[in-house]
Amino acid sequence: MAAVRALVASRLLASSAFAPLHACTPRAPLHSSAPRPGARVALVLSGCGVYDGTELHEASAVLVHLSRGGAEVQIFAPDIPQMHVVDHAKGQPSESETRNVLTESARIARGKITDLARLSAANHDAAIFPGGFGAAKNFLCCIAPVLAARVLRGVEVTVGHEQEEGGKWPYAGTAEAIKALGAKHCAKGVTEAHVDQKNKVVTTPAFMCETELHHIHDGIGAMVKKVLELCGK
Repeated sequence: MAAVRALVASRLLASSAFAPLHACTPRAPLHSSAPRPGARVALVLSGCGVYDGTELHEASAVLVHLSRGGAEVQIFAPDIPQMHVVDHAKGQPSESETRNVLTESARIARGKITDLARLSAANHDAAIFPGGFGAAKNFLCCIAPVLAARVLRGVEVTVGHEQEEGGKWPYAGTAEAIKALGAKHCAKGVTEAHVDQKNKVVTTPAFMCETELHHIHDGIGAMVKKVLELCGK
């Protein structure tokens, strides 16, 4: 189960633990011949592996699209123990193992990672939180879009469709959990992203849908494009 959430400009969530983000830092006008600076984006990870950390395909897709969009990316994760470790081959907890969220996330970041406690809203235009069960287990006990719903009352998010449709949307029930928190769920296809203009929150279903990988990649690309547009990039 996974979905991707991004927060832009007026808010930064430091969890996928939440903390408000200030408005985008104003930039001085540039001469027309000067290169335009890219958006400063914080990517917040929750470990390495879908069952106990960040969904790797989602994190990778976010990084690819941010790179293509010319963004300046800094990767963060909390320096805390994982709730537990899951053997991904068996799909079962490994009772004898303990792992650290920051250390595991560093695998995705190729070692270039910073403790989430050092994340400053003033230094970033947006934050993106890939899905994976780590967002639920190691942060606020919610998948990525539900985190926004818990913190921002009335926020608009998507986790895809609201009916399972023969197993295509196996986590469709999450939409009702979002509504129960006072948020609005907006049904979207897997290749689409929803933008809450008021709260400047962008979400896409990602692996909430059982589909081919390239569709997931395209949906994340749509989300990143909207994020950069909101940042004025």
